[in-house]
Amino acid sequence: MRGIAAVPNYVVMQPTTLCNLDCSYCYLPFRAADNRMPVEVAFAVAESIEPFARAGRFSVVWHGGEPLATGRDHLATLLAPFDPAVEHHVQTNATLIDDAWCEFFIERGVRVSVSVDGPSARNGERIDRGGKPAYDRIVRGIDTLRRHQIPFSALCVVGDPRPGVASELYGYFLDLGCEVLGINVEEREGVNTRANRHDAADVTAFWAELVGAWRQDPRIHLREVEWSLRYAAAVLDGTADELLPRRLDPIPTIAYDGSVVLLSPELAGFHDPRYGDFTSGNVLTTPLPEILAGAASRTPWIAEFLRGVEACRASCPYFGFCGGAHAANRYFEHGRFDTTETDHCRNSKIRLLEGVLDHARDHQPTAA
Repeated sequence: MRGIAAVPNYVVMQPTTLCNLDCSYCYLPFRAADNRMPVEVAFAVAESIEPFARAGRFSVVWHGGEPLATGRDHLATLLAPFDPAVEHHVQTNATLIDDAWCEFFIERGVRVSVSVDGPSARNGERIDRGGKPAYDRIVRGIDTLRRHQIPFSALCVVGDPRPGVASELYGYFLDLGCEVLGINVEEREGVNTRANRHDAADVTAFWAELVGAWRQDPRIHLREVEWSLRYAAAVLDGTADELLPRRLDPIPTIAYDGSVVLLSPELAGFHDPRYGDFTSGNVLTTPLPEILAGAASRTPWIAEFLRGVEACRASCPYFGFCGGAHAANRYFEHGRFDTTETDHCRNSKIRLLEGVLDHARDHQPTAA
């Protein structure tokens, strides 16, 4: 995990900044504006990533705003330039999903991930622009996916990680029928400035309880827990150094106007007096591989971030598990990139691994 890889595993594309919801914890600054990606941007990205796609598995993740707010016709136009080998994923709030969108997903092989935070009582932050709960519309969209037999993943934001919550959430997602579940403890990012510091014992107990619920019925691929278990197994096998990639994935995020932000999609659309707008180039003027090749030397905040990663390596016993704090969390919590531990680290890395280990200790087989 030294430096940034020249070849990403995927790119994130922002087909529109617009979102039809106004979730309380959203980090996006321009979600009320309908800035749509011109097709020229999609053509430029498609041409740039063609060698990546032909070399192995490669994904394009459509992530807004709300990608479906782009409209089917325009989104189809944006997908058209890409090599058939590319996998397309869409992260959606599901409120706009209907039969026509399901036919669109099936025809184009688009993989779907839905943002939903559990049962109705836990979705109070997910509201529309009139302040009304969006839960019924979310569930209606998910029911439409299920009726069309479209597999889907789920992404859940948890604002109150504590004992009792995890089992309820896991049971809900089992019933919902998702194949993969990601759990994000709410983060302080972008325009969401709410504090995200929680009692350490509560967060650790949340993760331990989630492991227990999953082990009782592991029908869902539970992203964070399965990664933690792979890491723990690798430590025991003496292969942990081989688990993380040699270099950080650059995670290029292509904004609607073609500008490229690396490492943290959450930085797109923001400006800082010291760092500027965080972009490393624009695909309309510079091919993406060229942007990636010179990013660390030409983008001051990235150089600062890499110094922070080295500080993590030198000081944090959990470095082998996470590879260093995320850039956006460092910036939005501390105002710079060369700091080390963040509340996101504590909630979603340190407490996660501690919770997994606590569960393992509490459920060791007893001697006969």
